[in-house]
Amino acid sequence: MNLRFEPSGPLRGTIRVPSDKSISHRAAILGAMASEPVRVRNYLDAADTRSTLTAIQRLGAIVEERGEELVIRGCGLRDALSPTNPIDVGNAGTLMRLLPGWLSFQQGRSFMLDGDASIRRRPVDRIAEPLRRMGAVIEAREGRYPPFTVHGAALGGITYELPVASAQVKSCVLLAGLVTDSTTVIEPVPSRDHTERMLAAAGAPVLREGSLDTGYRTTVGNTDELELDMVDVPGDLSSAAFLIAAGVLVPDSRLVLEGVGINWTRTGFLRILERMGAIVLSDAEPPGEFAPHEPVADVDVRNAPIEGTTVEADEVPLAIDELPLVALLGCFADGETLVRGAQELRVKESDRIASVVDGLRGLGARIEALPDGFAVTGTGGLRGGVLDAGGDHRLALLGAVAGLASEQGVEVVGMEAADVSYPGFAGDVSRLAA
Repeated sequence: MNLRFEPSGPLRGTIRVPSDKSISHRAAILGAMASEPVRVRNYLDAADTRSTLTAIQRLGAIVEERGEELVIRGCGLRDALSPTNPIDVGNAGTLMRLLPGWLSFQQGRSFMLDGDASIRRRPVDRIAEPLRRMGAVIEAREGRYPPFTVHGAALGGITYELPVASAQVKSCVLLAGLVTDSTTVIEPVPSRDHTERMLAAAGAPVLREGSLDTGYRTTVGNTDELELDMVDVPGDLSSAAFLIAAGVLVPDSRLVLEGVGINWTRTGFLRILERMGAIVLSDAEPPGEFAPHEPVADVDVRNAPIEGTTVEADEVPLAIDELPLVALLGCFADGETLVRGAQELRVKESDRIASVVDGLRGLGARIEALPDGFAVTGTGGLRGGVLDAGGDHRLALLGAVAGLASEQGVEVVGMEAADVSYPGFAGDVSRLAA
């Protein structure tokens, strides 16, 4: 589906963005692992998260929908069923990387995971390596790509230092560590901590040590069962980021985004925006906090002139999904905007460095690819044109925001890709523009 986004007048109003995708995935997976029913309020209804619900049902969980609330009746920590056919993760990279942590200790059972064409290009060796060290057997196509099979085994605890900060790899290892005496993950820089918070809320022994300066060591210990009563999923800051960027760039805009998750491991984008001079106000959680809940606040956004900035490697994990928007903002900023240390973008739904650079350049941007990021020279705006999403939901949304702020508008080829995370984006923009 091709959809054209014309230059917009002021965007004004109050809106609630879709529920958090990362937390929805984790609520479903931990709900399936729990010994008692888990209620999940405001679970995201999107393609990726529906893949997770289908997957856990294949593994033996029962999912009941009650309006805006799900009730997940899990199969317990060690009693996942082994389906006869592959588990289809669709386009959900989070599901593909987290689920093997649980499946790896289902002794005597095997599980094949597969997905769409994009998933089949995304390597799994970074989760396979620590799981193999713990005792699991992983067989992957060409040694590192889906489809791949997880053979459950008796696992032993390890101390694992992440080569690259990754919340998905960390989460996979911590889930596997629930049946070991002790498993520790060491991060070079902080990454999203939704899994640790939810495990702590479910009664698992979770210990986090360290600081922002020295990095964190997160340890889990042996767990008999998980018990979660209620998970209330906040608004997704990564989805809100597209409206935030539009509010900053479109003249005379003023937006309030209600009930957004402001966990400090997700608000790196807001800190980058603040440095660029954007007016984005929220009661964000102080960096370094850790509690078994997710903080929530309203986010107030106003149009403002912005300046270029440099995003260094230690900021990347806390803004990884929003870095394409940093490139877009850089096109409108005064001066140069640099992003470095973001090689992780090359193994997302697409090579996001190449696709963002090619896409924005086609709209008139002065942007160059770097091996681990990009460099943007601000010109005060974008001409507009055509941007092909290439099946990447964040690229589709990027093109939409670019169109709203451009001189001539942008036609997004493959806008349906946005259904993975923000299926109602076009409608929300129309209401705000009206």
